[in-house]
Amino acid sequence: MGQKKGQGSSKKAGAKTTIKSKLWYLFSRLTLLLVIAAVAWVAWLDIKVLGEFSGKKWSVPARVYARPMELYPGATISSEMLAKELAILGYRRVSEPSRAGQFKVSGDNIHLISRPFRFWDGDESARELKVRFEGGRIAALFDPVSRSNTSLARLDPALIGSIYPSHGEDRILVRLDQVPEALISALIATEDRRFYDHWGVDPKSIGRAFVANVRAGGYAQGGSTITQQLVKNFFLDSRRTLVRKANEAVMALLLELHFSKEEILEAYLNEIYFGQDGARSIHGFGLAAWYWFQTPLEELSLHEIALLVGMVKGPSYYNPRRAPERALNRRNTVLELMADTSPAWAQEVEEAKAQSIDIVERSVIGTSRHPAFIQLVRQQLQRDYRSADLESEGLRIYTTFDPLVQRAAEHSVKTRLKALEQERNLAVGSLQAAAVFTTTETAEVLAVVGGRDPRADGFNRALAAKRPIGSLVKPAVVAAALAGPEGFTLASRVNDEQVTVKLDDGREWTPKNYSERYWGEIPLYDILVRSLNAATVDLGMTIGVPAVIAQLRQLGLAHDPEPYPSLLLGALELSPLEVASLYQPISAGGYQRDLSAIREVRDAVGAPLQRYPLDVEQAMSTPVAALLRWNLQQTVERGSARALGWLLPEVSGLAGKTGTTNDLRDGWFAGFGGNMLGVVWVGRDDNKSAGLTGASGALRVWAEAMSQVALEPIVASLPSGAEWHAVNPDTGALADGCANTTRVPFLSNRLPLEEDSCMQKDSPGLLKRIFNWFE
Repeated sequence: MGQKKGQGSSKKAGAKTTIKSKLWYLFSRLTLLLVIAAVAWVAWLDIKVLGEFSGKKWSVPARVYARPMELYPGATISSEMLAKELAILGYRRVSEPSRAGQFKVSGDNIHLISRPFRFWDGDESARELKVRFEGGRIAALFDPVSRSNTSLARLDPALIGSIYPSHGEDRILVRLDQVPEALISALIATEDRRFYDHWGVDPKSIGRAFVANVRAGGYAQGGSTITQQLVKNFFLDSRRTLVRKANEAVMALLLELHFSKEEILEAYLNEIYFGQDGARSIHGFGLAAWYWFQTPLEELSLHEIALLVGMVKGPSYYNPRRAPERALNRRNTVLELMADTSPAWAQEVEEAKAQSIDIVERSVIGTSRHPAFIQLVRQQLQRDYRSADLESEGLRIYTTFDPLVQRAAEHSVKTRLKALEQERNLAVGSLQAAAVFTTTETAEVLAVVGGRDPRADGFNRALAAKRPIGSLVKPAVVAAALAGPEGFTLASRVNDEQVTVKLDDGREWTPKNYSERYWGEIPLYDILVRSLNAATVDLGMTIGVPAVIAQLRQLGLAHDPEPYPSLLLGALELSPLEVASLYQPISAGGYQRDLSAIREVRDAVGAPLQRYPLDVEQAMSTPVAALLRWNLQQTVERGSARALGWLLPEVSGLAGKTGTTNDLRDGWFAGFGGNMLGVVWVGRDDNKSAGLTGASGALRVWAEAMSQVALEPIVASLPSGAEWHAVNPDTGALADGCANTTRVPFLSNRLPLEEDSCMQKDSPGLLKRIFNWFE
């Protein structure tokens, strides 16, 4: 019986052993599987870290730059204009410049240190310059370093926008060697004091955070290292789960295994999130410096650096625009942490704590700083580049944009429209406007205003609003007559009498002068001076509507308009940009160029991608253009645009034409000086009457804008093939040497055949003119 009992105990022991063996077997297998899974998990994370981080191509949008201001003796730039330009560029006004990006104003002298910049034609180093002004021009340009005068210097161009930020992210990449030492010290003191001592995860920081959170009864402090923060921003989402935290810790260890501290820190500086600007997210300290302070990162002061570092903890919570007091306290906390960590900063920290928060009111760069101009740049880029290239390749687009002209145009549109509404008891906000300003000779677009709110990224009236141009078409009618075979001159007699034109469908059209007054027989040049409708139609029907269309096409009109007689009075719908294209050849001596907003495009490393050569065509002969220019100058001097005489008394010889459509729906002015052309439209979006003529609305916007820029007068001269002669204003007969005459330019081979009675009838000049006529 004892034997049986022993056998039973043995069987039970054996059964227990078998169960233990099976459990151990299962446990070992499970452990093995878990180890394999863990290894696979770590391996997968390692592949992800190594592949994505080492092969990271930062998502950088195309950068759009304004034209660089060129400084040289004789340049039409006042000290006030240069000071404005420097302010736009983010230069700081100081008592004495000591580093790049600073300037000093002393009366008519400016002392500055320019920033280094990579231009399309080469790199330019920082330069110290002393500029002396006299009479609104640069009198001398002195380099105090070399103690010599210099003939030319360029300022770094303003960064005016970005195009197509991928996935809404925007950033300016910086290298670690470009970052101020104070930023590294502040960042490490605040975010990760043991950054150079740990391997991606810091147990001491985690323990300290745990204790702080327990005492606070909730989340009060994080224990993440800079490496963990980078992993979270770079690879993971923002959910606070155990799985995500485990992934974050392992990936941080792996990141430290494969990459140096310097590489990790540089990536962090470029990746960290700083807030939202509409649909665009601000990433990296490089862009944050511009977004909040309008200054390059390397030029920030200590208190500005501390503010940015303080925002890392919570860019929305510590937003200095929405919560300035909270942001100020956080900034001072960062400064104190710096002093605690590195006593060498103590004195500078005390000085920085005394500074106020001096952020800019609004970001100066982004996708919508100057949306109307940026849209024009996009249009010209789309014909040459794929959208994907613009989204991710970090192109550098150098444009013709002039910040001073743009600012003047925007200010004029806003202030003049408001004043016009008040003067004429119009509903507030009922008027709209658009404007385009270009150079005359090179056809470079300097400024574009798409509406009374220049920051609104919506309907761009300068490019897309096609409205009837009214009397702006009349110069094309006159040009066609001067160049045509009919023999017209500016002194030819034309009829300004009520005329009726029979249309192809049997209907009759009877145009009227704006004043409903008719002047009878007049010199041809009075068509533009008085802007007479009846005389224009009489002339246009004589030379033929097709001749006018041909002239419009030569001037740059992109399509054939319907050949209706009403075309002669502006029944042609164009945008302000298209009108500027028509007037550009007139302002440039007859040479037509496509309006261009782009000078050069380079890739991220500076290699040129595409050049935009100036294709020049002859829109009209140079002598005809000179005659037409004189006629438009007469319009300003004594005609429908004579208000410019007292609005811009300091600029002589301006040329221009007003335009007004039926029921005062559209008011236009197209005018130019020696160096600049501008087109302005004023009206209403609902196409109701604005109650304004071109002279009472658009011309005043134009004049106020031009009063703030360096508009030069037109040099009074005639090219070869044109010559001055006196004529009897009542008959148009040649009257050289006679009294009471009008001086008029003529084509050399097309002079009046009739001489005034005061002249010798047997003058040999008459035979010469007859010979020239048949020639």
